[in-house]
Amino acid sequence: MQKIIVERPYQFVPAYHNPLFPSLLQAIRWPDMLLRWTEGVDDSEVRGVELLKESMATGHAVLLTPNHPRTADPVALGLLSRAAGCHLYAMASWHLFQHGWVKTQIIRLMGAFSVNREGVDRQAINVAVDLLAAGKRPLVIFPEGATSRTADYLHALLDGVAFIARAAAKKRSKTEPAGKVVVHPIGMKYLYRGNLAKTADEVLTSIEHRLSWQPQRQLDLLSRVAKVGMGLLSLKEIEYFGQTQTGTLAERLQKLIDRLLKPLEERWLGAAQEGTTVPRVRTLRTKILPDMVAGKIDAAEKQRRWRDLADLYLAQQLSSYPPEYLTTRLSVDRVLETIEKFEEDLTDRCRVHGKLKVIMQVAPAIEVSPERDRKAPIDPLMLQIQQSLQGMMDKLSLESPLVDEQTAAAIFPPVEKNG
Repeated sequence: MQKIIVERPYQFVPAYHNPLFPSLLQAIRWPDMLLRWTEGVDDSEVRGVELLKESMATGHAVLLTPNHPRTADPVALGLLSRAAGCHLYAMASWHLFQHGWVKTQIIRLMGAFSVNREGVDRQAINVAVDLLAAGKRPLVIFPEGATSRTADYLHALLDGVAFIARAAAKKRSKTEPAGKVVVHPIGMKYLYRGNLAKTADEVLTSIEHRLSWQPQRQLDLLSRVAKVGMGLLSLKEIEYFGQTQTGTLAERLQKLIDRLLKPLEERWLGAAQEGTTVPRVRTLRTKILPDMVAGKIDAAEKQRRWRDLADLYLAQQLSSYPPEYLTTRLSVDRVLETIEKFEEDLTDRCRVHGKLKVIMQVAPAIEVSPERDRKAPIDPLMLQIQQSLQGMMDKLSLESPLVDEQTAAAIFPPVEKNG
């Protein structure tokens, strides 16, 4: 389980507002270097930045809502800010500020402030509303709430994004002259331009060895990925059910998620719950964590709660595997994302492969109304953001070549003709 939970009382971490430091980092192209060294991103393209520039020139307050496929996304947005000629504020999970004083100060200097995702962080919400209403810099909120490693699939969005946008719009409407708040969804896509056949073999062989298997090189790539995935799923089924389960992949994933969550819901909430996985996980965390961080439980109870949190983490990770992600389009980048996710979920780490190009597509502005249509079954603003993001992601997905094209080029490189 990755260290996303901090076992001590939450303390809000504000952003620094002085533009000098981010200007200096942009001048030395620090985002470019960091992306290359830590994430393997060596090329970039920003599209539609004129839409963002127009909103800022008009005097609108701007909220940016990117999808979140990779840990590189926050740094990559530094390239967008440079292209737009502005600095950014960003809401970031509190655990990101717990990796040493230097890293914390750099994050703050770049405009990030903390949010406690394990409860209702009213201070972070109020700060976000105030910063957005002031309109001095665009504010970034990742509406998926966590890294997905599925650039072509949009996971459930957090409704708090719309609340912040509307509250800022209401506050801004009372200024003289009245100003608007707009949302620009940002489509994030990474294209891998390396040798997928070689990279996939390295990652899959490493996982197969951990499973005590011989490398399954006799299989085609899709079959090999599927076999490794089923092997990892079967191990978890044996751990929690005592045996492997039957049914489609979607059914097996849901069975295991319910096996993880329902006993915890019965213990902590009094009854098993329905609905999507992430809200169920968040509700349970808000029950489990308070006494832990307050130091009100003994060692045995603390150990039991850490086991509960590990089960919640596994449930959330399982929910982030779209069952038909590879069968609907077997692209180079979907395969890479899937095997990276296997490795990350198995080892808590993911190797850097290099040769990634990030594309950031700015969508047209969505004007935010201060009031919500209460008759609508789905929040209209969140629906617009969702449709905009998924539309961009669908188009960007077509820029990733199919595996057949990539592997054929790797195995049978074109022959150069003399003369």
